[in-house]
Amino acid sequence: MSTAVIDRLAGSPRTHAFDRWIFVFTAATFVVITLAGFVPDSLNKMAAVAAGKRPPFPMVMHAHAVLMGSFLLLLLAQTYLAATDRVGWHKRLGISTVVIVPALVIVGFMLAPAIYHETVQAAQAAPPEARPQLEAVVARKENILLNQMRMGILCPLFIAIGLKARRQDAGLHKRMMILATAVVLGPAIVRIPGLPTSFPTSPVATDLYMLLAIAPMVMWDIYRNGYVHRAYLIWLGIGVPFYAITYALWDTPWWHMTSRAILQS
Repeated sequence: MSTAVIDRLAGSPRTHAFDRWIFVFTAATFVVITLAGFVPDSLNKMAAVAAGKRPPFPMVMHAHAVLMGSFLLLLLAQTYLAATDRVGWHKRLGISTVVIVPALVIVGFMLAPAIYHETVQAAQAAPPEARPQLEAVVARKENILLNQMRMGILCPLFIAIGLKARRQDAGLHKRMMILATAVVLGPAIVRIPGLPTSFPTSPVATDLYMLLAIAPMVMWDIYRNGYVHRAYLIWLGIGVPFYAITYALWDTPWWHMTSRAILQS
């Protein structure tokens, strides 16, 4: 006779007060990371625009910022509603996911070439003494495309898995929605001032910080349940090959040639 696996963090009522709030804490951590990275970076760029040192932000960048902010706030709101047993509101608000996520993916793939072309044009128009520095930025954008493609594939894939599980497996649903969001934290992490990093030489440190962001949830999960929830196994099983490909191709001549073909098409 088989024994059912108990998920102590998914049931209601929960036996420990923090079971109810660990997912809210993790979602709030994601919001803090995003603000810590993008607020100072955006302020610096706006100052550069005002000083005439860089062109105004393209409209697609504004759209991406609004959608990404909406997505993060939606995750935070959904975890809070679930923690406070407001299931009806949780379900109604969750419908917006099917609008925000596809729009975010589409705008994200539009943003990459827009920023790349802006940087290429700046390098071409720059005086000879400034051109090498801008050409290095162009090469960095080509590498970043690897991360952008990985995020554009993994995030909606994990969300789809989470949404499919929402009726039959609440524990898998909530974890996959959070883990899907974790994979898009990289751009915010790399912008946090003063944070030690291996970027742009390698994206490894950025990915380790992402793992650190979800570590409290994972460790509490294992402590309370006594096993590794299958959401993490799915996340690693699908995600690790994509990360391995990113590390293998990062800054290789073949990838620079390929990314130029993709971004200039």
